[in-house]
Amino acid sequence: MGTHKHTIDEMLRAMAQKGWRITEQRRSLATLFAESGSYLSPKDVYEYMKVKYPGVSFDTVYRNLRLLSEMGVLEQFHLTDGLKFKASCLSHHHHHMICVSCEKTVTFEFCPMKLVQDLPENFEIQSHRFEIFGYCSDCKSNASPERVEH
Repeated sequence: MGTHKHTIDEMLRAMAQKGWRITEQRRSLATLFAESGSYLSPKDVYEYMKVKYPGVSFDTVYRNLRLLSEMGVLEQFHLTDGLKFKASCLSHHHHHMICVSCEKTVTFEFCPMKLVQDLPENFEIQSHRFEIFGYCSDCKSNASPERVEH
């Protein structure tokens, strides 16, 4: 529970720093992502939110997910079954390996940006993400023969 509360507090603090009012709906959204710890589609979030807030629209939920992603509170991923969101770890910089089968995520500290040199047009980087997609050891060992072709 301690880490859930910490994640919720981080998310709410980031919203407040961007000038957002901390409404009960936004608190519920932060709680959902903190307690879930997994990837949620906009539809998953909408289904959760409409139970507590029957008047909420899908468009409102989706707009909030996009805004929270833009401000760095949520991370946005394009997985095989569509767009999904997950709570960002705001306390330290890391990257992800994501299983395309079960969506298990493993974080790692190595950052390839240290190797990037000579960017064209004096490009000024504001942020970056590095994700590796593949199969975790469980899914790889359960894979059908045609999947293990590489």
